[in-house]
Amino acid sequence: MQALLDWTLKTIRAERSDFSWMEERRFDWTPLVCSAVGKILEGQTVLILTDEKRRWFGRYILGAVNKVEHRRPFFPFYPMEAIFSNLSQIENTHDIELLEDMLSISFPGGYFLWYIGEGDSRGTKLAYRSEENYLWLLDEQLPGSFTLSSSDPLLDIKLLQLYKLFDRTLEAILFNEVSPD
Repeated sequence: MQALLDWTLKTIRAERSDFSWMEERRFDWTPLVCSAVGKILEGQTVLILTDEKRRWFGRYILGAVNKVEHRRPFFPFYPMEAIFSNLSQIENTHDIELLEDMLSISFPGGYFLWYIGEGDSRGTKLAYRSEENYLWLLDEQLPGSFTLSSSDPLLDIKLLQLYKLFDRTLEAILFNEVSPD
């Protein structure tokens, strides 16, 4: 069984589209994706949260992750806004704590947020509260996050490439093709 870092490099290089930009970034990527996939395989629920500009990408993830043709178990991925439609009305720490209480009751097996977007979005108030959340941030660097540039003309393509790598990683770890160590 090969190590995740080596497998990631081979997978990046095998990609037909220009994915070479990710070769150096794999050192940032691998521990983050390993942690997220580990939580999913432990039974935690993934709540997708995006800024307004990346809403399309959140819908893409939700439509792609549990395709029947994958021939694998379905995973609990849900849009955060469908779980709590009043998210835009969250104003203070007390409101966030009430929401977190509701989420803890709703998902007793655990949950984490997968946030994709800019750091000044309303959703970051919730996403930044836990180091357990999976963050793909634009124009902001935080420990434990993967950073991209919103001014990159290839940003949308890179998001799709990253999702594809995420999905392949999930499957490779699920079927013991790679070791997460």
